Amino acid sequence: MLAENFWFALSLTLLAGLATGIGSALAFFTRRSNTNFLAIALGFSAGVMIYVSFVEIFAEAQKSLVEWYGGSLGVMWASVALFLGMFLAAGIDKLIPAYENPHETKMVEDMEKMPSGKLYRMGIFSAVAIAVHNFPEGLATFVAAMGDPDLGISIAVAIAIHNIPEGIAVSVPIFYATGNRKKAFYLSFLSGLAEPVGAIVGYLILMPFMSPAVFGFLFALVAGIMIFISFDELLPAAERYGEHHLSVYGLIAGMMVMSISLLLF
Repeated sequence: MLAENFWFALSLTLLAGLATGIGSALAFFTRRSNTNFLAIALGFSAGVMIYVSFVEIFAEAQKSLVEWYGGSLGVMWASVALFLGMFLAAGIDKLIPAYENPHETKMVEDMEKMPSGKLYRMGIFSAVAIAVHNFPEGLATFVAAMGDPDLGISIAVAIAIHNIPEGIAVSVPIFYATGNRKKAFYLSFLSGLAEPVGAIVGYLILMPFMSPAVFGFLFALVAGIMIFISFDELLPAAERYGEHHLSVYGLIAGMMVMSISLLLF
């Protein structure tokens, strides 16, 4: 990792996190959820994250760990870190009640009919849940951008896309509960700030110990987190929002775009 990439990596992480505000803005200008758009967008985001995790991030992790530990031992530690990343993401997800989980499907038109107290509670819990989720996502974007700026851009775009429905999950219930657009928009943005906070915390903790081994382990951990998010959250949500084939088309398109961008850059 190169220190000169710090501000670029942090800026990418901040932009990805603040994409929750896009979801918030979209929700204020529509009375119905565009389920086809959400299905394709979430599938696309999952395709990008799955492809780049297996083809690029995990491959880089294996390369670093094999150079440090040797052949079979390096591959073993890369695999261990990959699955640890999945277990970490699963553990975070288990801490969040299903109804307040921002990755559970919620329609704008359905939330309009709910009691204000329940809506406000949903919005606050969603904001907290998104903040918790965004910590490892922020670290993933930051670490990737520090190691490879082009790779960081691809990951940031994928995470930004899947942050759009998360912004909806925070702002809409708070808006319908309070009637205050500014408050809803502010809390949506605030939840997205957890991504750069996660990046900075990770940087401060890990940078003093950084070595090819730590770098490789961290890269594999990030790949595991992103793979779990894709299979457990993005793809199921994409299917629930729209027709099954739309989410699959989005998934394939995301993989194709990621493949082309890796070849070009």
